[in-house]
Amino acid sequence: MRYSFNACLVTLLLMPRVALPAAEPSKPQTKPNIIIILADDLGYGDLGCYGATKIKTPNIDRLAAGGVRFTQGYAPSATCTPSRYSLLTGEYAWRQKAKTTSILDGDAPLCIEPGRFTLTAMLRQVGYQTGIVGKWHLGLGDGQTRVDFNGEVQPGPLETGFDYAHIIPATVDRVPSVWIDNHKVLTLDPADTIQVSYVTNLSDEPTGLERPDLLKQGADKQHSCTIINGISRIGYMKGGKSARFKDEELASTVVAKSVEFIEQHKDVPFFLEVGLFEPHVPRVAERPFVGTSECGVRGDVIQQIDWEVGVIMKALDRLHLANNTIDILSSDNGPILFDGYYDRSVEDLNGHQPTAGMRGWKYLTFEGGCRVPFIARWPQNLNRTAMSISSLITAGSVNIPCSPAPSSRRKSTPTTSNSMSTTLDDFSYALITNPDMIACNQNGVMGSLKFEKGGLATWRADKKGTAGEGWIGVFNRTDQETRFELTPEIHGLGGSGYKLADIWSNDVKALGRTITLQPHDVLFMKYKEKQEIMK
Repeated sequence: MRYSFNACLVTLLLMPRVALPAAEPSKPQTKPNIIIILADDLGYGDLGCYGATKIKTPNIDRLAAGGVRFTQGYAPSATCTPSRYSLLTGEYAWRQKAKTTSILDGDAPLCIEPGRFTLTAMLRQVGYQTGIVGKWHLGLGDGQTRVDFNGEVQPGPLETGFDYAHIIPATVDRVPSVWIDNHKVLTLDPADTIQVSYVTNLSDEPTGLERPDLLKQGADKQHSCTIINGISRIGYMKGGKSARFKDEELASTVVAKSVEFIEQHKDVPFFLEVGLFEPHVPRVAERPFVGTSECGVRGDVIQQIDWEVGVIMKALDRLHLANNTIDILSSDNGPILFDGYYDRSVEDLNGHQPTAGMRGWKYLTFEGGCRVPFIARWPQNLNRTAMSISSLITAGSVNIPCSPAPSSRRKSTPTTSNSMSTTLDDFSYALITNPDMIACNQNGVMGSLKFEKGGLATWRADKKGTAGEGWIGVFNRTDQETRFELTPEIHGLGGSGYKLADIWSNDVKALGRTITLQPHDVLFMKYKEKQEIMK
């Protein structure tokens, strides 16, 4: 089953026990804080909890151990800007009519129409303080006039639902190489104005092509324009020398500003998007992480990611916020090794598999380009079973497709008692726990939920006539033990048209006809349709 961070977050917010009411300042905070940590070009196989052995990620591994590690998490695109657009708008980038969601340059206009309803705008309506720190890469300015980095840089994040933004305009390898705090470039000398072009060299400074001897890392032609901090970039930048960032300080800045935002909003519900720069090129590890992995600089900066995650999680613990904070960690797309800079990422791989052996890389729509790490944690309300059953949903105007489950899907051995719990690998397709949402079965047929007496919830097809087999789920959405009889009718299958085929390896007899589900347990069954239903 394919999970996306859009669907996951909306599902979490709409779970019955945690529906978000309108803001009521007089009441103590009950809404969960939300932190999305979005890495840049991180692969499915790059973390310890996903099987990496050459790279150590103890903080992320602990995050996964305390939450849910999804094994089929997918970014909406195999490149950065489209995925980030989808995260905020709930729309696939290729569905955008304006078609302005390609990989944007640093001076490209904002690709989200100001005033459009976004994830952050929705959260603001129910009382959240919203912030973003790190990578933005969704454009700046209105597109009518050239963006002025020397004045008010807008529209941007603040016009799309964020209350606070401390960002870099695009990717680290693209100019302008500056930090923008809300609408202003930081530490800019008014006498040294910034000019940016992706066509013409505006500066008399040497480029990477002209002076490769000045470079810390060699680069291909595309990445050999203006040299900033010993690294040549895509595009040309003149001026703004006092405002230019140092690559060796980027991670520390992201951590410091993220923790600062959390501390400032610890008494109110907040949403924070942390846009990490690693392991995107140019890969420059801060001093404590240089040489710490077993696969070169790319491994070093991934271990740097782990440190960043650890600092943010410790801040939540210190402020006693961790229990009611939804933490989501993922990546905007899959990994890439050589991406313009000769940093020995290929030569130093040392047997590490960033895609975990899957076909394709970043830029490609194969598994390796879109299937990414996806971890969610919410100690107060999220247990493994409840989160694992979150099915793909229709969020806003998005129709998220469902794909058939692999025929080689592992089947679990049921417990010897009538009580059981499941983990993500134990089943194929599932239901969602909110009656207003939509779930799908193995064959991609959309359906809705039927809520039974006693708190049981089951999936029911909206239309009959789909050939083959499907899966049906029964979820005990109460806080009490619930018993039910194992019959087709209770599962919303219409009785005469369907029959239950088996429960994990045909173990109906071992389980018995009367099933007991503990609080928030889920039971998945396989059904077969009778032939006459196809007439």
